[in-house]
Amino acid sequence: MKHAATMLVLILLFVLPVIVLLLIALAPGWRFPDVWPQTFSLTGVSYFLRHQHRILFSLGNSFLFSLLTVLVTLSMCLFPAAVFARTEFRSKALLEGLLLTPALVPPMTFAMGLHFVFIKLALAETLIGVVLVLAMFSYPYMFRALVAGFQTMGEKYRICARNLGAGPLMTLWRVELPLLMPAAVAGGSVVFLVAFSEYFLVFLIGGGSVASFTGTLFPLLSSSNRSLAAILTLIFLLLPVVLFLIVDTLLAYVYRKKGLL
Repeated sequence: MKHAATMLVLILLFVLPVIVLLLIALAPGWRFPDVWPQTFSLTGVSYFLRHQHRILFSLGNSFLFSLLTVLVTLSMCLFPAAVFARTEFRSKALLEGLLLTPALVPPMTFAMGLHFVFIKLALAETLIGVVLVLAMFSYPYMFRALVAGFQTMGEKYRICARNLGAGPLMTLWRVELPLLMPAAVAGGSVVFLVAFSEYFLVFLIGGGSVASFTGTLFPLLSSSNRSLAAILTLIFLLLPVVLFLIVDTLLAYVYRKKGLL
């Protein structure tokens, strides 16, 4: 009974906000103290359909630079994570703490200095600049996940592959990366969510030239168009969930095909 009650509470906590958003999307005039909307309207839906190309373009752009951020952070963290997982050296804890600093520092403090550097390097107001700043801000999540993955995997597989004649790159590609996939997916999920939901860094470095879904959504949250804001919030909620379900299904299929499940 306790477990059933806990699950019921969790379901209500997740489902009730979605229901409220659906009602706001269909009843933009719903106000306190009305318990139930008095009138329903499709003005928000019609506005979305009229401007769907611009909205979907910003959504696709956010999806693109979020995936690119995941790939960049994976390439940034792969070898440092292996070193931290397999070797012991003086001041290791201090250096690891410094590497995790971007996750603790407020984005505004982190980005102001980088913005000046990016202007000098002609990376401001470009997609590459946005991906780089998001990768610099979110790589600690991937780094910690990969360190845990290397520690769980151990060194036996690598040593066995090297004894059989595989080089470092072949060992990484054919042995270590498949075994690191769960850790990479875990870290990549957090990195994707951080990059996809980030507003300030994208706006500062992108300068308005790089379209983003949050750049379209956030101004609507304080506007009078509550219906469209609710619709975009639902999209903002559902897209990562759908993506993670697809990734989970693909991983389960690959591991089942290899006989690992």
